[in-house]
Amino acid sequence: MAKKVLIVEDEELIAKVLSIRLESLGYKVVYALDGEAGLDSVKKEKPDLVILDIGLPRLDGNTLCELIKTGESTKGIKVIMLTGKRLVGDMENSFSAGADFYVNKPYEWPRLLAHIKQLIG
Repeated sequence: MAKKVLIVEDEELIAKVLSIRLESLGYKVVYALDGEAGLDSVKKEKPDLVILDIGLPRLDGNTLCELIKTGESTKGIKVIMLTGKRLVGDMENSFSAGADFYVNKPYEWPRLLAHIKQLIG
């Protein structure tokens, strides 16, 4: 069965490009455009991986990551933070929230794909 990836990204073009790239490799992809929709999708879709922006409307990415990692039914879901935030404090906050990887935008596709494969195959 195909691994499922949820992309939570408020820039729809980025979400669509990532979706196309991942679907072409056989992943099942869903995406949400804000943090609250992302949380609903996590509960409904039960993805294997969430690719998550920090600067999201309605619920920020670090808070969403923490909710995923502390939820009884969602704590096993892997999370990659994909963000334009470059300060060391931002990265530390994401890892404190439970992120498995932190990737800066603009991202290098081979590097992001390597992280995805390492986490979910």
